[in-house]
Amino acid sequence: MAGQKRGGSGGNVVAVCRALAEPLAEQAGVSIWDVRFVKEGADWFLRIIIDKEEGVTINDCVEMTHLLNPVLDKADPIAQSYCLEVMSPGIERELTRPEHFEAYQGLPVTVKLYRPDESGRREFVGLLLSSTDDQLVIEDENEQEWTFSRKDVAAVHAVDLWDDDITDQMEE
Repeated sequence: MAGQKRGGSGGNVVAVCRALAEPLAEQAGVSIWDVRFVKEGADWFLRIIIDKEEGVTINDCVEMTHLLNPVLDKADPIAQSYCLEVMSPGIERELTRPEHFEAYQGLPVTVKLYRPDESGRREFVGLLLSSTDDQLVIEDENEQEWTFSRKDVAAVHAVDLWDDDITDQMEE
């Protein structure tokens, strides 16, 4: 995937690459969790994040990479040099799409804010109660509801359910 690329515009890269990757993911027995095209330092990365119910293995990532490389080379959707990375979203995956929030409703999440709230807190953990384009609502371990404007939220991550401390707090 290194080398100069001629096609595509930055605004469409993610949508085009997702459209190219989805049928290949189905063929590989995985789903596309997210697609990101990001610059880190001087380098660009196309990150295809895959998932499956029983968990992603390194072999799933390798298979998806082998399926995707020739398709990306032929379609040539990215104008600059980049590195392709195929990966799992991980246990504490970032929720970015409406279907992610829908799937995690009623489950524990961590909400990180861009700036601290009036009490100085930037991070909240609780059960995801609801999510819209404009806001999300969680309930913490004290059964207090917190409503956040989406413009104030830097990231939302799933909470590792294997973490006994968090699980115990949420059950109490």
